[in-house]
Order: sequence, then structure tokens, then C-alpha cells
Amino acid sequence: MQNGTMSSGSGANDGHAEQSALYQQQLSKIGEVRASLGQLSGKSALYCSNGSVARYLVARNWDVKRATKMLKKTLKWRSEYKPDEIRWDDISDEAATGKIYRSDYFDKSGRSILVMRPACQNTKKAEGQVKYLVYCMENAILNLPPGQDQMVWLIDFAGFTLHNISLHVTKLTADVLQGHYPERLGVAILYNAPRFFENFWKLASPLLEKKTKNKVKFVYSDSPETDKIMEDLFNMDELECAFGGRSPATFNINDYAARMREDDTKMPLFWSPENPALASEPYLMNNHGSQQCSLGLKTEETASDKGEETETTSDKVEETETASDKREETVTAPENSGETKTALGESGEAETDSVKREEIKTGFEKGETETGAEKKEETKTESSTVKLTSSPGEGVASPDKSGSSSDP
Repeated sequence: MQNGTMSSGSGANDGHAEQSALYQQQLSKIGEVRASLGQLSGKSALYCSNGSVARYLVARNWDVKRATKMLKKTLKWRSEYKPDEIRWDDISDEAATGKIYRSDYFDKSGRSILVMRPACQNTKKAEGQVKYLVYCMENAILNLPPGQDQMVWLIDFAGFTLHNISLHVTKLTADVLQGHYPERLGVAILYNAPRFFENFWKLASPLLEKKTKNKVKFVYSDSPETDKIMEDLFNMDELECAFGGRSPATFNINDYAARMREDDTKMPLFWSPENPALASEPYLMNNHGSQQCSLGLKTEETASDKGEETETTSDKVEETETASDKREETVTAPENSGETKTALGESGEAETDSVKREEIKTGFEKGETETGAEKKEETKTESSTVKLTSSPGEGVASPDKSGSSSDP
């Protein structure tokens, strides 16, 4: 009995020692990234807390060189786009219909919740839509409780139609979120997505990296199986009725505007050197350490996944700048660039989306009559089309090449 107790204690000590050694290795890599970045000042220095650097390392499988490259891009983007300086009055027109808003409750893990209703889209310019999403991301991060660094997306498909689909906006969104908000998304709930959306998902999902796609959950109100996902994630008394909860609360633009203006006053304080919480943001093993091994490879990967590990599309794009990159730079240009349009132009964007919608619509009509085998072939064809026609941007990886991840 005594020997058994000693053996058990020894095993626990060994496990603690291994975890401690892994933690030290990861802290060492965080230090290497800091050294590679050189001397930083102002908001860049505040942004590069231990927790923030760790998220970039996780996104690049603890590869110091690639994580540093990714982080440098974000620092450049933040210095030009100034996401933390966007204020409610800058984007209030985008928010009017409640197409995206931060809920006033959290999930059971304490994560901020962004509610999204794509059917409530009320503007046409992709730049404005992305800017509003960035504002919502920054606001959700501002309101994260201590010890939590991720958020939840609740996407309500009520009223969603083909008219709401835009591959152009989807791509821009994926580029910004995967490239500049790595490891910020905990889970995305797609609630009551219509049947035809599955065909769009086949086209859009290659824009997302494998780890991001794995965070997407399709939930249907008439499925007890997926209902359990909601019950496990949320307090049903707080969750809105629209998502199967028991709260009758609905979006009110005046109430929301008041909340956002109040948060706007907190943002400069959050990014102040006097904010010790940001400057010393801890790196928590329970958030990241369990998914990594000491060599910097994801323990969850299969042998085939590791065998396919290569540079992501975003890294390749860094070496050879394409016309798509230049278009993205225009989209993410700082506010003082005025009414700069993308290289496609406003009419070009509309024409592109129109063509894409027609292609998707044709696919939907075929899908209604084809057999499962034909659908599988269609999926393969559509995926190939995306690979050939979609110009990859920062943070976007081709399907089945998931050696690294830069998901939000």
C-alpha cells in the first residue's frame, strides 16, 4: 500500500516535471520571438505581451521564425489600420440593423460572444463591413475577463438568402481574422443554416485553415443532438430565444450604442502603459500548452498531417507578391487614405459577387437533383475552382495543407 502510494506520487511528480519543462521551453520560444522583433515601443510593445506572442507561436506550431514574421505583419497592420482607434461614430451606420453585436452575457467559459445575423446586412462596401467587424473584435477583446483570451461567434441564419452571399467579403474577413487575430476564436456556431448554405460552405471553407474549420459547428433547432452543444456552452436563461435560449432580450440599437460609447472611453485606458493587466498578460498553460508538444508540433496532428506540413499559402505570398496582395493592402489602408477602392473597384466587386452567386445558384440547382456520388464530384470540382480562381491572401491556406494555423 505504501509502495503503491509512493509510485503514484512519483508518477504525479514526473508529470508535473514534464509540464514544467514544456512550459519553460515555450517561455524560451516567446523570448526568442521578442529578441527577433527587436526594440519595440508604444502600443507595439504593449501588444506583444507573453499571451499575445504565444498566440502567434501556437498559430505557427511554435516555429519562432514564422511566428515572428506573422507578428511583424500584424504590428505593421495595426500601426497603419489603427484598429484600437476605431470608434462607435465611425461605424454606427454599419451597426444599425444589428448584423453584428457583442452580447451582454458570456458563455460558461467566460468568453465574449459576438452575435452575427448576415441576413441583416445593410451596406455594400466591403471595406466598411470589415472595419465594423474589426471594431467588434477589438471590443470583444476589451471585455474579456481575466484569464480568458478567446470569444464565441453565434451566427443566426434566420432570413438568410443567396443575396447575402459574398465570397469577396468572406475572403477579406478570413484574411484579417486569420492573419491578425490568431487563436481568438474559440468556437463559431452556425445556427439553422439553410440547406443551400452547405454548397457555399464548400466554396468558402478552403479559405479557412483546418484548425479554424474545426471550430465551426452547425447547430439546428430541431436536432436534440446539436441542442446539447448549446446547453453545454451557454446558460440557457441568458441565451436569446433566437438561439433556443430562454431570454426574451432582443437587439436595441439605442441601448447598444450607449454600451459601445461607454466602451470607447475605456479603450485608450486599455492601451495605456499604465494598464498592468495588458503589459503583463500571463501565458496560461491551460489555454495553449495542452495542444502542443516540446518540439513545437501539434500533438493532435496525425502522421499524414505532419507529412503534409509545408509553408502556408500566406507565407508563400510573402515571398512573391501577387496582384491580390496589392488589392488587400488597399483594403487595409489607413483611414486617411480617403475613399480608396479595391483594385476590383466598386462595380468590379459587385460584378464578381454577381458571377459567384450565379455559379453558386447553379450548383444549388444541380444539387437538388443529383445523387450523392454526383454531389461528391461537384464538391471536388468546386474546391478545385476555388484553388485556381481565388487569389490567396495573408493567413489563407489551401485545403489539406494544415501544417500551421493562423486562425482567430
